[in-house]
Amino acid sequence: MTTVYPTIKRISGNNIASPIGYQAAGLHCGIKHKKNDLAVLVSEVPANAAGVYTTNAVQAAPLLITKEAIAETGKLQALIVNSGNANACTGKQGFIDAKKMQQLTADKLGITANLVGVASTGVIGEKMPMHCIEEGIPRLDPAAGLKGSIDFSQSILTTDTVSKNTAYRVEINGKTVTIAGTAKGSGMIHPNMATMLGFVTTDAAIESDHLHAALTSVVDRTFNSITVDGDTSTNDMVVVMANGLAKNEPLSPSHPDWPVFLQTLLHVCEDLGKMIAKDGEGATKLIEVEVTGAVSDAEARSIAKTVVGSPLVKTAVFGCDANWGRILAAVGYSGATLDPQAIHIQIGGTTVVEGGEPAPFSEDELIEYLKQPEIKLKVDVSQGMGHGLAWGCDLTYDYVQINASYRT
Repeated sequence: MTTVYPTIKRISGNNIASPIGYQAAGLHCGIKHKKNDLAVLVSEVPANAAGVYTTNAVQAAPLLITKEAIAETGKLQALIVNSGNANACTGKQGFIDAKKMQQLTADKLGITANLVGVASTGVIGEKMPMHCIEEGIPRLDPAAGLKGSIDFSQSILTTDTVSKNTAYRVEINGKTVTIAGTAKGSGMIHPNMATMLGFVTTDAAIESDHLHAALTSVVDRTFNSITVDGDTSTNDMVVVMANGLAKNEPLSPSHPDWPVFLQTLLHVCEDLGKMIAKDGEGATKLIEVEVTGAVSDAEARSIAKTVVGSPLVKTAVFGCDANWGRILAAVGYSGATLDPQAIHIQIGGTTVVEGGEPAPFSEDELIEYLKQPEIKLKVDVSQGMGHGLAWGCDLTYDYVQINASYRT
């Protein structure tokens, strides 16, 4: 269960440039018809960096270039991001174009190219309109403060209906450390990693290898615990940058404040993950599934992700149908260790299954509950102490409409 640390505070006016030493910008360069489609994030100094990437075997050129940049030095100083075109499955020209984006950004900022990460999102299989990129990058004017961060967060969106931002402050070694994040994602969302981009900034001092360990641990419980439609995309990554300007003692797993840092990072990533799930294409409801009593936390998360990813569960929630049989069936095919006669299920706090058998409940009351914008399902499998959470959304008519005409 989650430990509460009183020094962790969510801050208002949260934005990707909230930590010391970060600037951001975004603008419309012409990849999309009207909306912002090009963005840059910059640290005042080279920042230790870590990334976690899509598990799809088909990976886009920008992702591979970012992975290479971080592997080379363990650092990034800037990220250049575009939406509207994924630059995926574009062959040799895709790598040339992504490399050019990296170099143009480095030239604009006066830094070396290997300190620039590249991220793209949008339509797969179309060549990048580089004339737009070449004209847009010189016009990017990174700045601290809210406006640049808002422009950045809006420039990375595709079918999203809202931008997704969060930030927290925490005391570490008597120093105020800030962790902030922004993300995009709405469709093709499924563990592990999907058509989403997540960017996290912090002014904490932490070496790249420890930062990677922290990110990997947290992503497994957040971004890898969301699903919209069961599809995993080609471009998707979460990148974290730590520039050390808070001047705290360097963090590591042996540091007494390591758990506090991890928990703060978890809050940031969980906030963003839930925002993505809630903004699923065509979604009307956020679904949270909590599983207790599994043989391990990993199995609990597996059960939760299976339930929240079930199309039949998702459509039942959309239709306000308290069809607990669909939940029970999803638990059953999750692959986890189970005793069917020891399973308990609740919908919004109302017990609908007890000991593997139906429990009496009011259909009318649950119909009213299922009309709410946030739905909580709880499953206790009574096999151990494992606990896990997963988030998703309902499956609606609008999802089909959006994806039937995505390229047209």
